[in-house]
Amino acid sequence: MRLMKMGTWNMDGRGGATQTAFLLEQDCDVLLLTEVKGAWSLPGYNITEGDPDMGPDKRWAAIASREPLVPFVLKPPHSPLHPASVAAVVDGTTYVSSILPWAGSGGQDPWNGVDHPARVVHALKVLAPLLHEQKHLVWGGDWNHSLSGPERAGSRAGRADLLALLDDLDLCVPTAGLSHHLAGLLSIDHVALRGGAEDARRVVAAKDGKRLSDHDFYVVITQDGRM
Repeated sequence: MRLMKMGTWNMDGRGGATQTAFLLEQDCDVLLLTEVKGAWSLPGYNITEGDPDMGPDKRWAAIASREPLVPFVLKPPHSPLHPASVAAVVDGTTYVSSILPWAGSGGQDPWNGVDHPARVVHALKVLAPLLHEQKHLVWGGDWNHSLSGPERAGSRAGRADLLALLDDLDLCVPTAGLSHHLAGLLSIDHVALRGGAEDARRVVAAKDGKRLSDHDFYVVITQDGRM
């Protein structure tokens, strides 16, 4: 089996030539993207469609794949996909890219709950039916939680609920031990899959000393099979 390379990146709403070139340099098969500039495209990739929903010219999430992808649409009576997530099927595997609530996200749509832990519980409750139904699943994106160590972006309670769902789904998270670009913190951007990974690493998202996003890029390499 060949190796398959997957990456996740919060693009911070930027979609210029430098960001596009950076992503092409990563040479990934599938990309789980968040905070994606509206109407942005990536040469050589199929990308999920969608109108700006995070802001005037920014989408919560998108999936880009070299191979054809089929957007995933839930049918009644199942719960709808969370607004800050997107899903697509590539070669029999369902890929889901999500933003989860951050500590200062507030209670406005699409975040429902009286405080941050409640908002995380609500988002995971909406996502869980879709995630549980997928035999072959890769889930990632900007989860706004490190999975161990100090917690700055999310909350300890939110982390506990996220870890419980990952365990229930039997997903491993090769990005969990990778560093954040801020010293002393671990990544809040993740790729989770079944079966483990050959390699996982952080790529600094900068060019000529200038940051391309407020997040770094994270890559996971695995055997190409049903995940």
